[in-house]
Amino acid sequence: MNASVSRSARRRTSTAAVVVLIVLVAFAVRLFDIQVVRADEHIEDSLAVGNLVGTAALPGVRGSIVDADGNVLASSSISYDAAIDPSLVGDVDRIDDEANKYVETWGRIAERIGDVIGMTGAEVEQVVDDAVENDPDVEYTRLKRGLTTEQYRALLEVDAPMLILEPQKSRSYPNGAVGGNLVGFTSSDDTPLAGYEMMSNACLESSDGQISYQRSGDGGARLPGTVTETPAVDGGTLQLTIDTDLSWYLLQMLKEEVEAQKAKAGSIMVVDVETGEVKSAVDYPTLDPNEPGAAEKDDRGANVLTMSYEPGSTFKAITAATLLDQGAVTPLTEVRASGYEQFPNGAAVGDSFNHEEYRYTVAGALIDSSNVALSKLGALVSDETRHDYLQKFGIGEKTPINFAGEPSGVLHPADQWDNQTHYATTFGHGFTVTMPQVVSAFQTLANGGVRTPIHIVDGCTDTDGGATKPDLPDEARVISEDAAAQTVRMLEDVANQGYLADQIEVPGYRLAIKTGTSQKADGNGRYKAGIYTTSMVGVAPADDPKYVVMVRLDEPRRVTSSAATAPAFQKAMTQVLKTYRVQPSEEQYDPLPKFVE
Repeated sequence: MNASVSRSARRRTSTAAVVVLIVLVAFAVRLFDIQVVRADEHIEDSLAVGNLVGTAALPGVRGSIVDADGNVLASSSISYDAAIDPSLVGDVDRIDDEANKYVETWGRIAERIGDVIGMTGAEVEQVVDDAVENDPDVEYTRLKRGLTTEQYRALLEVDAPMLILEPQKSRSYPNGAVGGNLVGFTSSDDTPLAGYEMMSNACLESSDGQISYQRSGDGGARLPGTVTETPAVDGGTLQLTIDTDLSWYLLQMLKEEVEAQKAKAGSIMVVDVETGEVKSAVDYPTLDPNEPGAAEKDDRGANVLTMSYEPGSTFKAITAATLLDQGAVTPLTEVRASGYEQFPNGAAVGDSFNHEEYRYTVAGALIDSSNVALSKLGALVSDETRHDYLQKFGIGEKTPINFAGEPSGVLHPADQWDNQTHYATTFGHGFTVTMPQVVSAFQTLANGGVRTPIHIVDGCTDTDGGATKPDLPDEARVISEDAAAQTVRMLEDVANQGYLADQIEVPGYRLAIKTGTSQKADGNGRYKAGIYTTSMVGVAPADDPKYVVMVRLDEPRRVTSSAATAPAFQKAMTQVLKTYRVQPSEEQYDPLPKFVE
């Protein structure tokens, strides 16, 4: 009997133990489900019903802009400021991982904060005490500036309700004004305002992350196992094609030349003939993106890409190329021209100097830059034909650079050309262009008649290493290879037989160039008296073209002809050839005759 009772008691005890064990396991499983498996869901539920959920931001970093060699043109950093709200200072109720409640004293919290930011606990407490003594109602006193992201995360782990953490984003431009006209700038809150900062914001912008956690009902303690993190995503890296070292030299030199010629402004552009990459595009005056407010409003953009003007005589080269491609002339075709002539339709055209009738070759007409001769030559093909060739060379449309504010230029339909425009378009008047359009046209001539899209953006690389290239148009043949070669050869005659030959010479290299001078519009349908835009554009080496270089001066006053650009062009071309270690010309220049014998 006693044995039977004993066995029954043991069975009841075992059964009870099993039941208790099952209940404990069930509670453990449920707790794991709530705190780990379904933590996100329960946090969202807490938000929905008004329970306390804490959050902390994880700021992303805006991407960098770099040059062709990876040199940084723009970069961002994030630091953090730590402060204390003295009104919240005190002991804090906590819950440990076993759900046990305990109290963490303010003194211990101060020690933990101090360990992170390089202060003692006593020093942290003293900062608070001093602030309260000075103002009993104070709710903010700074502890430390410039903390790292690692320190920021460590302070979040302290979970101190009196602690205030403020992210401070900063954008810097290590090369200052070099490339500043292209890079642009941002506001203090990372809003892009100009240049590629704004145009390529989709590549550069970051997205912030967040740490979320649930607190106990009284709002005091962070609940273990409720922390979730949405990581920040940093911006990508935008790579440009420009060469910072070359651009630095060109900017310093351009400043000197603008001042020497007493010009309003100046620009230089350099393009790789084969690739269409813009290696430099500088302006003076320009801006330093670190201090954009210090620059005049008109100087905060990229005038080298956005200024529209009549190209003048640089486009006599395009008229010649058109005629050669059409088979209307050869470089030795004769054209008779005086210094001033009136044509049967009533239009009158004059050259820049007085002279009797000359029996020019086409090459000679370019050497002397005769408006009269080019007018007569241009009339050998129809207006529609010349208009269509201007379009094929890219006039009247934006370049593939497509910079913010870049205009298309103005090219009226041929049937709208009046009697004067019929001739003026042969020597670069009656339509407007941008500097990139001129450089692109000469790149086409230098590239055997094939128009390669000029561009400044090389691509964007995201934080995962994925690369995106710009969507550029296909190459397009504009004129025949023979017509392009003959045009470049005649432009070499301009470089060697023109009146600026001695000023632009680069020893060891054959050059092909064309100058341009045009009056500036006054905004009322007239030209400003005695006010000009002067330019010079050329390729080198002429026997194997590698680079196009163009210099433009706006309103030079010491010398108002294209001679104003000669010193800057010579220095720029010399530096380009030196920078890229271009081999000197091996074959000798073979001149074409200027006049018909």
